[in-house]
Amino acid sequence: MRTWNAPEGIPQPIRRNAEGKIIAGTYDFGPRDVMIDRQNPDLLVPPVTDAGIVPNLKFSFSNTSMILKPGGWSREITIRELPVATTLAGVNMCLTAGGVRELHWHKEAEWAFLLLGRARITSVNQNGQNFIADINPGDLWYFPPGIPHSIQGLEHCEFLLIFDNGDFSDQSTLSLSDWFSRTPKDVLSANFGVPVSEFANIPQEQLYIYQSTVPGPIATQAVSSPYGVVPESFKYELLKQPPIRTSGGTVRIVDSTNFPASKTIAGALVEVEPGGMRELHWHPNNDEWQYYMTGQGRMTVFLGNGTARTFDYRAGDVGYVPFATGHYIQNTGTETLRFLEMFKSNRFEDVSLAQWLALTPKALVESNLNVGSAFVDSLRKEDSPVVKYPGFTFNPNLPPTEQDQ
Repeated sequence: MRTWNAPEGIPQPIRRNAEGKIIAGTYDFGPRDVMIDRQNPDLLVPPVTDAGIVPNLKFSFSNTSMILKPGGWSREITIRELPVATTLAGVNMCLTAGGVRELHWHKEAEWAFLLLGRARITSVNQNGQNFIADINPGDLWYFPPGIPHSIQGLEHCEFLLIFDNGDFSDQSTLSLSDWFSRTPKDVLSANFGVPVSEFANIPQEQLYIYQSTVPGPIATQAVSSPYGVVPESFKYELLKQPPIRTSGGTVRIVDSTNFPASKTIAGALVEVEPGGMRELHWHPNNDEWQYYMTGQGRMTVFLGNGTARTFDYRAGDVGYVPFATGHYIQNTGTETLRFLEMFKSNRFEDVSLAQWLALTPKALVESNLNVGSAFVDSLRKEDSPVVKYPGFTFNPNLPPTEQDQ
């Protein structure tokens, strides 16, 4: 009979009691990807509170296919990669200095967050009013559906694009070069009132992203419109907004109340310090689409009827929370967990579990949960989206599920 020896330091699908005795699971000696298991400890050994059938709520941009072009690259996560994500889709894009995401428009609205570098955006609305702005890290932009625009790198830059339709693909946009290449040259000549020869060298197919030169200062590029500039700026400087500061981190909320142009997408930039968590809550207006930028964390989503599942996230991952389902996000690392949460809505809305209970008659809460008055008296009536849980420091060397017990 063969004796199997478990390699030291390799995570195993085993649950132990306080004395270290195995109470569930056993060793995995078969083929496996240990690196993936290390990154997903709550899938390998789920918390004892996980139960039932929950759809996959995680996908990484690192598992997507890159589109490489002169001037940059792009990759996307849509309903095809994450089937539960029906409300929003995301594109991660990078442009070189001078690289251009060509003049184009979408059937969907575009909401964007600049991750690094600097870029310039341009647009013209349906009333002939134009817009041009330089974008810095932490700035947002928003283009309504059908409004033409462009993006160009002033230096090497990277950004996240969010679209208000989970079935969106950046490969289904309407591009200037593509339209020109699919229009007879005599029609172009008649439309623009110039000889056919002017179109001898137009692109023969869609450029999508192409390399150009870095443009000069805005003052040298400005084009005056007889109709003026757009009445609502397509740019918002999120990091200039004073954050909501709580015991466990910060939150900056952006929606149509402070960024009027953004009528179909709302969002929040959340920072959770080590030992902190995004509190137990839910959103009463729509599904939540998340993008993780720094640190590592885990989220448990409660779907009701005894069903819940836990997922682990790190930089570059996308998370998703179905409409009105309860969840929380813990920082499981040693650095700040920073992520965006976004919604197909004109307003950011959430319901705090702690605040709900604090504003409900005490006797009712005590009888419902079979708890004492000390618990009810400790509840906070003010919303505190990011909290620090006292007496607990997450140990990165200990599996998360063992810390739960």
